[in-house]
Amino acid sequence: MDHTAQISNRGGRWRLYVALMGVPVSQWPEHDFGPTATVPTLAERSRALTTLGYAFTEGAEWEWTEYSETLDDDASPVRLLASIQVWSRDGGR
Repeated sequence: MDHTAQISNRGGRWRLYVALMGVPVSQWPEHDFGPTATVPTLAERSRALTTLGYAFTEGAEWEWTEYSETLDDDASPVRLLASIQVWSRDGGR
């Protein structure tokens, strides 16, 4: 079963998590990269997903989206969010 992994930044901390349908957000697997000025590399993101028990779906690529922190305010700070399809390495969720 495929899932969507996402990485986002808030307060200078990049956080990667796997969105699991039907599971409370508080129980989604996640990895905090800690404070960093740069986006975690592809290798760092891959290692974090492996630690969480997931792997990239073959041929999947990260898709980056930007959005305003405050909806409909073009002067609002911009946030970045990236998504990629992953699969559970243990066959579960």
